[in-house]
Amino acid sequence: MSELSHVDREGRARMVDVSAKADTTRIAVAAGELQTTAEVVALVRAEGMPKADVLSTARLAGIAGAKKTSELIPLCHQLALSSVKVEFGFTETTITVEATAKTKGPTGVEMEALTAVAVAGLTLHDMVKAVDPAAVMNGVRLVTKEGGKHGHWVRPEARTDTGTPAHDRSAQVDAGTGAETAPADTQDGTAPAVSGEPESTASQSFSRTAVVVVASTGTAAGTRTDTTGPVLVDWLTAQGFSVRGPLVYADAAIAAGLADALSAAPALVVTTGGTGASPTDATPEATRAVLDRELPGVADAIRQRGTAKFPLAALSRGVAGLAGRTVVVNLPGSPGGVKDGMAVLEPLLDHLLAQVAGGGNHE
Repeated sequence: MSELSHVDREGRARMVDVSAKADTTRIAVAAGELQTTAEVVALVRAEGMPKADVLSTARLAGIAGAKKTSELIPLCHQLALSSVKVEFGFTETTITVEATAKTKGPTGVEMEALTAVAVAGLTLHDMVKAVDPAAVMNGVRLVTKEGGKHGHWVRPEARTDTGTPAHDRSAQVDAGTGAETAPADTQDGTAPAVSGEPESTASQSFSRTAVVVVASTGTAAGTRTDTTGPVLVDWLTAQGFSVRGPLVYADAAIAAGLADALSAAPALVVTTGGTGASPTDATPEATRAVLDRELPGVADAIRQRGTAKFPLAALSRGVAGLAGRTVVVNLPGSPGGVKDGMAVLEPLLDHLLAQVAGGGNHE
């Protein structure tokens, strides 16, 4: 684009007319960081600030800011946000902020994600200024966006990372439910247990980027509706991933699909379809060709879960493994097979990705 969309031919500010645009799922991730002192970081992590509950207050402020973006920025459209998540992390002298905004509509949610980061960061400043009035909110930036005519975009310097420094993830709050999905990390980098769940032993210092690839000749030709790719995208997004796809390829072209998916070195690639015994099913062979190491236990667990309910699931030839530092997992092309795969992957995914990234607790 070589012209400013919010300026008309006479140079006057305008709101862009999006009535002709198609409704698509739109996701944007933004980030920033509050530069402060090691003392402040330690106090926030230990919940020792004079103004208590620093992160929860900033998180809720960020979500509220995203909801009010159209009131704060005059040319933004009012959006029906389906989800806003705000996460915090720590370095020695910074508190990092990342916000993910999601909607389904004719225009993007970049400004909502950016506003969430900015408002959360300003709230952090307000909460810590009694100890460090010189704190600075830096680097508010768009990291990734998804949806619309231009599809997937990743900030150039973030093509092998989400753009957020490797850090301990804290609690996320969904705009629709207001429920926290994970707690703020403790000093040793492990998350404390929530609601009776056992403590996670996985380091969170890995890129939360994922690509979904669909192997389906019919879907690629437009004669079949994809019932698995969008489900995986929604699930991974709910897990806090920035997701590209679904990328749809004919069975015979799945090798090209995997090459496309791996081109930006995401943390995770999940394929669906092409794992059966049909002569055209080639996903396992194409996957093995790019793997450096296999993870047979993951593929076996997915098959076993499916076979317990549907004996024909034993025919799936799906594999799992590592292509460099990318985890690749094949799932069957049926909604039930994808559901089984998600159930197996969800409790082990963070630990697996942390280990591949060089972290994780091996004890």
